[in-house]
Order: sequence, then structure tokens, then C-alpha cells
Amino acid sequence: MELRPLGKTGLAIPPVVFGGNVFGWTADEKTSFDLLDGCVDAGLSAIDTADSYSHWAEGNSGGESETIIGKWLKANPSKRDKVLIFTKVGSVVGGEVKGLSARWIAEGIERSLKRLQTDYVDLYFAHKPDPNTPFAETLEAFSRLREAGKVRAIGASNLNAAQLKESLTVARDHNLPRYDVLQPEYNLYDREGFEGALRELVVREKIGVITYFSLASGFLSGKYASPADIAGTKRNKFLGKYFTPRGSRILEALGKVSEHTGAAPAEVALAWLIAQYGVTAPIASATSREQLQSLINAATLKLPREDLILLDTQSGAE
Repeated sequence: MELRPLGKTGLAIPPVVFGGNVFGWTADEKTSFDLLDGCVDAGLSAIDTADSYSHWAEGNSGGESETIIGKWLKANPSKRDKVLIFTKVGSVVGGEVKGLSARWIAEGIERSLKRLQTDYVDLYFAHKPDPNTPFAETLEAFSRLREAGKVRAIGASNLNAAQLKESLTVARDHNLPRYDVLQPEYNLYDREGFEGALRELVVREKIGVITYFSLASGFLSGKYASPADIAGTKRNKFLGKYFTPRGSRILEALGKVSEHTGAAPAEVALAWLIAQYGVTAPIASATSREQLQSLINAATLKLPREDLILLDTQSGAE
């Protein structure tokens, strides 16, 4: 499996990061263990999770994904050095938004390490902006974790260009570690947030980028052709907004590329992301070995230039 340098972190990751949000939600413990084994066997060595996953599921409060990963690591201690564990702090835990204060970061990492049953995490993200905590306080807290060996690298999720630029300025002015990885929402449909000023900034600063919602909550998977396919289901809340004339053009283009490459639409959508300037790797999830194989296929799929142009054109703004 090809490995790509993740910004200036010193870490190298495969072209697809496995999304652990499914663990303890749509994948039970046994299935999760099997998927994690499959990831290691295939060389998909980077696993993304968060302390808040999956608080949105009925009966969950957050921490379920980390707990399952921790049980897997305990059962397979030799595999800790074969995987990179990414987790996050600062979102919803136990029904409360905790934020990015020094106190919560210090408490949050201890809870995550206990659930993950490991001494360190490879990459620790600030999950979402905290308007009540200055960047200096957050970065100082992350700095202490790095010095203590509990975190190898730090990153941020959901920052816009202005916020990321401010954080970089604060890091320089206060001689603090900066965010070396960004996790933005980015896919064939949702392009505005990343393309433009944010992408220019991360490229200029050599910041690694791993994208979330890489398949637009499943819209780009090829499973759903029209609103009728999701009517009356829980998917409607997440996918309804994508069924627009532009969304139809994107699905049609995915279908064309899928047909002549022999790759599934989801694999094509991920391969397009992997090929994008400034992107290190997309995050994508699976709940079965079949879906996992699709992620493996995407990691090695090289789309011809004409296919990339078609996808770019058909997914452009209205």
C-alpha cells in the first residue's frame, strides 16, 4: 500500500483513512474487530475516531468507538505498532459540549487513552472551533500532551481559512506547536468549504489534509438514485439536500466513470478525492468486508485525466 506523508507530522498514511465512527453504532463489536483486522491485513493503517463517537445513536453517550478500538488493541497488542490512531476532543460527550479549554483537553486525553487502552495517540484533533477558548490556551494544552508523550501530532477539524490562519499566527507568536493536519468536509458535492482560500493556505503551509463526509453521507456510494430511494428512512435527513440537478449530474458522471473503469461509484468518488491537490487522504467507513474491499480498491485506483475532468466539470457550481 502506498504511503503519503501527512504534512509535517512525520507520519505517513495510506491514501484512505478508515472511519471508526461506525464502531459501536452500525458495526457491533465482533464486526468491528473483523474490520480492524482487515484494515491491518490490507495496509489501511490509519484509523480515525473521536471521544464523541457515537453519541447520536440511541443508547450511546460517546466513547463507544474508542472503547471498541481499545478492546481490539488489548486482544491484539502486537498490532498497536501497525496502526495509527487518530482521535478528537472538544465535541459532545455525555450529552454536553465540552469545548477546548486546557482543563477539558487534559481530562479528555486521559479518558480517551483509558478507553483506547494505549499510552498515546498518534494524532489528536481539536474537533470543532470553541469560541469561548483562545487558541493560545488550546495549543498550550496540546503542547503539554506532546511533551508528555501522550500525543505524537495535533490537528484541527472544521476550521475555515480565517480560523486556521489565526491559529497558525498564535502558534508562531507564542512559540507553540501548530496544527499540522486539517480535517475538513470535502467531497464531489461539497466543494466550496475547502477549495479556494482554505486549500491555498494548507498547501502553502504544508499542512496535511484528511477529509470527512468523503462520500457525502453515502450519496456518492451509488446506492441512491432518487429521493424515492430514501423516502421514509433515516437517510432522508442526511441525503435529501443532495438530490438537486447538480447532484443528478454528479451521479450520472460517477456512473459513466464506473461503467468503463469497472470500479464502483464509491471507489470512483474516493479516487477523485485522493487525486485532488492538497488532499492527503479521505476518510471513509465500512460495515462489512465487502465494503472494506471497496475502500482498498479505491486506495489503488488511478483515474485517467479525462475522468477527473468529467467529474470536475459535472460537480462544479450551478
